[in-house]
Amino acid sequence: MAVTLADVATRAGVSAATVSRVLSGNYPVAGATRTRVLRAVEELQYVVNGPASALAAATSDLVGVLVNDIADPFFGIIAGAVQSEMSDGGTAGTGGQKLAVVCNTGGSPESELTYLTHLQRQRAAAVVLTGGAVEDEEHGAAVATRLRRLAAGGTRIVLCGRPPLAPASLEASRGSSEGGAGDEPDEGDGIVTVAFDNRGGSRRLTEHLLSLGHRRIGYVAGPADSTTTRHRLEGHRLALAERTPGLLAQAEHFTVHGGDYDRSSGYDGALELLRRVPDLTAVVAANDTVALGICAALRDQGKRIPEDVSVAGFDDLPFSADASPALTTVRIPLHDAGARAGRLALGRETPPPGGVATVRVELMVRASTSVPAGRAD
Repeated sequence: MAVTLADVATRAGVSAATVSRVLSGNYPVAGATRTRVLRAVEELQYVVNGPASALAAATSDLVGVLVNDIADPFFGIIAGAVQSEMSDGGTAGTGGQKLAVVCNTGGSPESELTYLTHLQRQRAAAVVLTGGAVEDEEHGAAVATRLRRLAAGGTRIVLCGRPPLAPASLEASRGSSEGGAGDEPDEGDGIVTVAFDNRGGSRRLTEHLLSLGHRRIGYVAGPADSTTTRHRLEGHRLALAERTPGLLAQAEHFTVHGGDYDRSSGYDGALELLRRVPDLTAVVAANDTVALGICAALRDQGKRIPEDVSVAGFDDLPFSADASPALTTVRIPLHDAGARAGRLALGRETPPPGGVATVRVELMVRASTSVPAGRAD
């Protein structure tokens, strides 16, 4: 029986994608991993199937960009920046222009999987996935499987604003008593991540409110099953815990969960917070759009911003600086992040060490936050 790629992967203790990367030479692989794979190839006398390899490596000029909602400025800015990189052909060695196709999932896990399947069938040159991932173990495993199949076929994969995938070697090592390969990252997957520092940004935002003297701080969270929601809430609570345990103890009562990243969720969330905590002095929003809804609800309840209640958002979307009052928020350089994702997808930029680059965020202090009423520091 002929030796297969899977046989080599098993002998080397890595994934089939890693073996493919080592043999094709298209992606950087750790030296120790490469040595282990080549040794397995020699020991098993594995011979690459030339025609099959050529077919598997053949890709089209299509680049898929998966977004949650293209009407949301967050996703629109990233997708626009990615697409600009695709149309910037003419650079030597980049393969010319690509056709960027925006796939609007509507937040549906099923749609996300369907689009990935279609892109695999079309032998897409690259796929860029934007925004937070759905926190469902079964769905996450299905997405990881599709992405690794795409990568093994020559498609470049870039996660923009999503957490990196768990190393395939760690998954393969579950249930095995052998050490070695499963103890190190699987760098041969060829999947690159441009991550946003949601925890750090949220932490700085809450620290800003605490430094102003706020202690009764409400929080309107995003969708409960989103990694972005969890990371931003973790940063907020970390800041509270560092200030005093008492603030962390009341955090759950001061948090409204489960809304979408839209204006109506902010409006309804603010009303619920005022019902729970009538003497609230500040509210942190899951994002800037939610913050606008919070501001509208507070005004309808006769509250002044920031004199009675301070409001802060996240993302620094284009309207944030022009809101009235201008919105204090955390700025993510969305256009720069999208452009970088586009360059990585085209192979125009060297992947970051370890395959993960974290985008730095910036606290933007504006007129929507001030010291609490009755305090004049």
